[in-house]
Amino acid sequence: MTYYHTEITKLKNVCYSNQGQLDTVIGTRHYINNHFNKELNLDWLSNVRYTSKFHLLRLFKKYYGRTPKQYLIDKRIEQAKELLAKGKNITDACFEVGFSCPSSFSTLFKSRVGLTPTEFQKRATFTKSD
Repeated sequence: MTYYHTEITKLKNVCYSNQGQLDTVIGTRHYINNHFNKELNLDWLSNVRYTSKFHLLRLFKKYYGRTPKQYLIDKRIEQAKELLAKGKNITDACFEVGFSCPSSFSTLFKSRVGLTPTEFQKRATFTKSD
């Protein structure tokens, strides 16, 4: 083992001393990334990772700086942006990424992106044609 490898291992043990916690939050993030279009909530995610929902909430916030719900919404919005940029219908994009109501999707999209889905799609199409 090299000197640098030893030092990195020491730092990892100090900063991230509990491998179980890391496995839980990383596993939860991977699960969200792979199932973002399904109906997910904190109860479901905690059951998937066999942990208390309150513990999962604290861990996720500690390591990622946001709650699993905030992460899920961000993931869905990013996926919706990709679909809209490819010309997907707004309603179809909404349902495809896991939102259940086009009007609440549009409101949330505008609050996160700063543009309505229609405005975003027009800009993406205009930028692509240049």
